[in-house]
Amino acid sequence: MYAFHGLGCWMGFGWILGIAALIVIVWLIVKAVNYNNKLQRNNKKSALDMLKERFVKGEISKEEFEEMKKIIE
Repeated sequence: MYAFHGLGCWMGFGWILGIAALIVIVWLIVKAVNYNNKLQRNNKKSALDMLKERFVKGEISKEEFEEMKKIIE
């Protein structure tokens, strides 16, 4: 009958652990969503950026770059 008498004082703090666990779960979800959005933003390059990369790599000449740039803009 008195076996759990000593634990009674800790039962009042159970809600704190529940709230802490909820906060951690929400934080992890927000962090995961922000990480995915950041990856998507970094993967989206404009056509002009891709054209500049091709020019820098030497895949296209200056004339081709200028011609394609006029078309894009």
